[in-house]
Amino acid sequence: MPPTMAQISHPKIAFAYLRPACVLLTREPTLSNVQTLSSQLKKVNDATLQQLQEYVLFPLRFVLKVPGPKKDNLVQAVVEAMSHVLENTCVQSWETLRDLLSELCLCLCSPTDPGKPADTSEELKSTVLRCLDALLHAAYDDIVFKLFEPIMLPGLGAAISLLLTLGEKEKSRNIQAAALKCLQALTLQCDCTQEHVVPSSEEQCTIGSTMASFLPGITIAVARIITGDLRQGHAITVRAIKVWSRTVGLVMEDAQLRSSELWKTPSPDLGRIRQLVVHRTQDWVTSTSGKLSVLLKKIISCTSAHQHWRVRMEMVELADLLLARCSLSLGECVGPLLEALVGAVNDEEPRVRERCEVALREVSQRNQSSSDITGKNSSSTHTFTDVLSENLYSLATSLPRLMRTSDDQKKLFVLNVFLGYLKILGPLVSVVLKSAAHLERISKALMQVLELDVMDVRILEERSYGMTIETSSGSHDSYSAHIQRKHFLYFTDEKIFSVLMEICQTLGYYGNIYLLTDHFLDLYRQSLAYRKQAAMVLNEIARGAAVITVATEGQDLEGESLGCSATQEDLKAAVVSVMEEYTSLNNWHLITVSEETDRDRQDQQLLSPSRLLSISNSDISNGNANSLQVIPSSFASSSVSSSTSTIHQLNSNIWQLCIQLEGVACFAQALGRDFRPLLMTSLYPVLEKAGEETLLISQAALGSMWDICKACGYPSLKELINENSDYLLNDISLNLQRLSQHPQAPRVLTVMLTHSDCSLLPLVGDIVQDVLMALDLSYDHTAALFCSVLHALVKALARWFPTSCSKTTESARPKQTSTDQEVLNICQFLLDYRKQKELAEGIGIEEDGTEDLEVPPPTECEDFEDFGAPDVKAELPSHLSITKDVMERCIHLLSNPSLRLRLKVLDVLELCVCVLSERENELLPMAHHCWPALLQRLTADDPLAVLRAFRVLCTLGETCGDFLRRRVSKEVLPKLSSSLARQAPISAMAGPVYTHTLAYKLQLAVLQGLGSLCQRLDLELDAVCEACLPYLSCRQPIRLQEACLSVFRHLIQVDPDAFWFTLNELHCPSSYIPPHPDLQLVQLNGMGRPRDEYSDNVLKLLREEFGSVAETVNQAVS
Repeated sequence: MPPTMAQISHPKIAFAYLRPACVLLTREPTLSNVQTLSSQLKKVNDATLQQLQEYVLFPLRFVLKVPGPKKDNLVQAVVEAMSHVLENTCVQSWETLRDLLSELCLCLCSPTDPGKPADTSEELKSTVLRCLDALLHAAYDDIVFKLFEPIMLPGLGAAISLLLTLGEKEKSRNIQAAALKCLQALTLQCDCTQEHVVPSSEEQCTIGSTMASFLPGITIAVARIITGDLRQGHAITVRAIKVWSRTVGLVMEDAQLRSSELWKTPSPDLGRIRQLVVHRTQDWVTSTSGKLSVLLKKIISCTSAHQHWRVRMEMVELADLLLARCSLSLGECVGPLLEALVGAVNDEEPRVRERCEVALREVSQRNQSSSDITGKNSSSTHTFTDVLSENLYSLATSLPRLMRTSDDQKKLFVLNVFLGYLKILGPLVSVVLKSAAHLERISKALMQVLELDVMDVRILEERSYGMTIETSSGSHDSYSAHIQRKHFLYFTDEKIFSVLMEICQTLGYYGNIYLLTDHFLDLYRQSLAYRKQAAMVLNEIARGAAVITVATEGQDLEGESLGCSATQEDLKAAVVSVMEEYTSLNNWHLITVSEETDRDRQDQQLLSPSRLLSISNSDISNGNANSLQVIPSSFASSSVSSSTSTIHQLNSNIWQLCIQLEGVACFAQALGRDFRPLLMTSLYPVLEKAGEETLLISQAALGSMWDICKACGYPSLKELINENSDYLLNDISLNLQRLSQHPQAPRVLTVMLTHSDCSLLPLVGDIVQDVLMALDLSYDHTAALFCSVLHALVKALARWFPTSCSKTTESARPKQTSTDQEVLNICQFLLDYRKQKELAEGIGIEEDGTEDLEVPPPTECEDFEDFGAPDVKAELPSHLSITKDVMERCIHLLSNPSLRLRLKVLDVLELCVCVLSERENELLPMAHHCWPALLQRLTADDPLAVLRAFRVLCTLGETCGDFLRRRVSKEVLPKLSSSLARQAPISAMAGPVYTHTLAYKLQLAVLQGLGSLCQRLDLELDAVCEACLPYLSCRQPIRLQEACLSVFRHLIQVDPDAFWFTLNELHCPSSYIPPHPDLQLVQLNGMGRPRDEYSDNVLKLLREEFGSVAETVNQAVS
């Protein structure tokens, strides 16, 4: 606070000004006299106050020395006045420093028990601690060091003990923080902004020797503060960590312990005080290091994952300080210190990460730069490297246990420590991994930690049935949004998995690629339990060896690129060996289904017994008892059924294939464009898995294809397939000839067709003919296998050559006319009616006929011109020819006993109709040919097949038009109408569960398609109307009501008058009063009826379709 008047600067004037107050205070030590002196002291400038320091402090100290109890407010006022003097002056007398220190400590002590703090107010304690801090900062450097002489050990010990008690036991945070700050100042380790005494190396050694006597008490008490209640606040914890680290750093400093000053013999005049002096011998250092290690581990465990970043930052400072100053003396603490330091390398707070990276870089540089130095330093370097490798070994040993028993936060910290060790070792990782014990321990730890949880039944249940590859061909981003995350046994946090992958990448970056690849491939081959984990590690090792994600971190750590990443040739050789193992028969063709479906049985029948025998012999000759089962043949079906695979085994197989597919993608990313030559052997297996029915596998294969595209420089999957189609189609062609040995070949063709464009059509023409030929030769065995190929083929043709049928054909109602619509002209209506009646009676037909003949249609002229030309049928385009061939096969397959096959054939048939819709002269004969088989599916089949067949019928109706009118009217419509009428009462009374039944789905499909079918084919409407009217009831399920409304909207477009009458007969909203008395009164059955279950939907239709009429009627009525 600035003074209100000019301060006194002349010493004599100041003395004369202060003397009365000092004398009065000495005579009468009252609160008012202290306050008077205090206010006068503030009017004297600092230089003058320095000269009068001893004089003004005397009466204040005298008040404190007066025997007897004193009030807290008096003592507080005295101490505040002393604080003002000490904060603005320097203490130049040793006696003053010593006495004031003693007197201030007495103010804090209990009168009855000097070892404990007094039971005084918090304000008094805070004021005394502030004064004590000012005293220690005011002492000159030539006298402050006298505090650390052996003779002062008892007094210094009492002060330290008192401050530690206040810092630990006091409830006030301010007092705790002030006590710890005084403790820092007492050991000349204060970090405030004021100027401080800087001791020389000799003086530093003296302070360290003295503080060694108090090291056990300080470290134990402060450790209790650090690990105490979290409610004390982060500021107290940070201050306590500073006290602990600076005290330990002061006493255990390597430079001090090497000094000859350490061995001075204490004076014999000390008497019993000599017992308090500690000699920092080598034995004492070793013993103290072990005890400090225990405390340090406890501190690290409580603060390494502290919720406040400043505490974690201070732990990094502690580790950096002690490793820099005490790495030799604290031999047993180096491991925990490194653990604390590297544990913060991936901290969520950027400031902690940056400080940790700086500290790690310094530690790593101290370790690596001294590796070239010989002599005594070489032994220390060797020791430091040994400590790192031993810590890495011990952590790898305990890692599985920690991952099983710790929480996720602790697991993340432990893995960050593991990663930090690898980064500190840097290129020395390759040296450490040459130790078989280290490599074995690290690899086994990774195998156990990365164990997957494969018991989720949903993995096995989720099937794609071609859906994934057909709908996910958009972009890589759309695929990534649906990628399945892995579930592990021992952790759930995604951050933990990221750190584990970074550990593997770091191993690949610094380690020997051949050594690591061979070792983990051995683990892959040796045990089924380790196969998935070994594959994950191999994938990330390749990624790390290619410097995809580790290089920048290596540069941050070392200051320059010190990695030992493999050359491109070495990496390519390692990738080839791993991919050969992945895509081998025993590891690529695994069982992924729990039961034999129709398709599986037919696929298995393609495998001959001789092929099974060759597989078995190869397994026996190789002695590979752990190899997974390949796809079994029908010859071995009995043995397979007797040993049904469990869900655990099937899920394990699925995840193994997914990880191996991810591995192919990792290898492509690692090699970049150099991976292109390997596509000849790797792309075909990936496409095989993209056609898998297991959703997880097909998704992983599709993701792998996208990654390969990006790595090899292809813009999309289309370019990837087209540019490699020559050898892919060659392999497919050869494998189709040996279908018993390669039953997956049709799936590869399916994937190619799904993701390519029409440029592929000329290349696949011969293969399509091979497929159709194989289908002709063996319908029973190959129908299910090839049906998916035909479906993909025709779907691709529909996509490549779009027609009007392939577009959405939802028939929308014509828009209602606006309010300015032309009003009905009664006269014109009557004239038109008369003309139509005369024409019906034959009057005027000659004139009408001649008018029609005057303008002949242009098609007739063309026919006359071409009458003499030879009738040569034009050659069909290739896509139409293929579609026609496929449709002929589908007609024969419509009666197949397998429901699944019939459903797929109906899908193919619908697509064929769409493709052929542009050529009516080709479509109509095929429609005639397929009608008998389709009719059987519509009228006498499983409801699922009826549902699908009706969809085909609707598509035929859209494309064939009048050609099917008679057939549908006589053979289909009566049965559909009777079915709807029969099911109407059932659905009206059913509950909400009914909407999940097949009958409901069939009703809904028929109602949704019936209206457009009737409108397109101009069918008889009475039966349809009668069957659909019950579905206007509000008791029907909502979607059935909506579908019924759509039927009536279509029917109204065909005959609006009839359906206006029909609806009004059901429910008429108002009476119709004739505009003239001579006209008869209109009477409808729906007039005057109360509101019933049909009223809402009838009114809705009348309002939507006949709104203008209703308005006219209302106007007439009004």
